[in-house]
This record gives sequence, C-alpha cells and structure tokens, in this order.
Amino acid sequence: MKTLKSIMLGLALLVIGTAAKATDKIEGDNLTKNYAINTYIDAMTRGKIQGFSEVVDQSAKFNMLRGTKVLSFSKTEVVDLLKANKNTEQDCVTSTSIVESNNDLAVVKVDMKYSTFTRSNYVTVTNTGSGWKITNVYSVFK
Repeated sequence: MKTLKSIMLGLALLVIGTAAKATDKIEGDNLTKNYAINTYIDAMTRGKIQGFSEVVDQSAKFNMLRGTKVLSFSKTEVVDLLKANKNTEQDCVTSTSIVESNNDLAVVKVDMKYSTFTRSNYVTVTNTGSGWKITNVYSVFK
C-alpha cells in the first residue's frame, strides 16, 4: 500500500510539473524562427492569437499593397484587429517558402491561397537580443 501511495504521489507531481511548465511565458531562447512564423500563420489563418504579441517586435511594420495603394499598420493596429476577429478561420490553403535565412535574419514567404486570389506575405523575422521576432510584413494580392 505504501508503494502504491508513493507511485501515485510521484505521478501527481509529474503531471503538476508538466502542467506548470506548459504555462510558462515564451521568452528569449524559446522565441525561434519557426515559432515566430508558426504563430504568425496561426493568428492570420486560424484566429489563434496566443503568443502573437510576443513574437512581433514593438517597432514592427505591416504593409499591404492593394492595387497601387500601400496601406501601413502598426503592431497595435494589427493586434487589435486580430483580437476583434479572434478564432475566425480563413478559408484558404497556406504554404511557406524560405526566401532568405541566416543567423540574424530570415524572410519567409507565406502564401494564403483563397478560391479567387492569393495573398502573399513576406515576413521578416530578426534575431533581436530577446529571441526571434517579426519586424516587417509586406503583403501583396494576386
């Protein structure tokens, strides 16, 4: 009986420890290129905004070419828009390709293909001192 209690206590501590670790805030070394890009895709295509604010640098710029007009948005404007449309899933197929990547910077093309058009997002992630963060997004429609 004592052994069973010890095993149950050990399992309970393992479950609690795992759950506590899962709620840790993503910082520094945990902010990888892949994490930043995947978080961006989740926010834009699935409305999953958890972690989005942390992977976008405070000075990030979001530009969108619509015809001949360039629209520019700040991080705050994009985060507010995503919060207003939280959990809204886009009806598109998403694909990614690496345009350029090195130890300090990566440019990733994220295509969102809808039935009548494609939105191509050129996402720049930069190795800031506190992990990889999105510093620029330029979107074009085809």
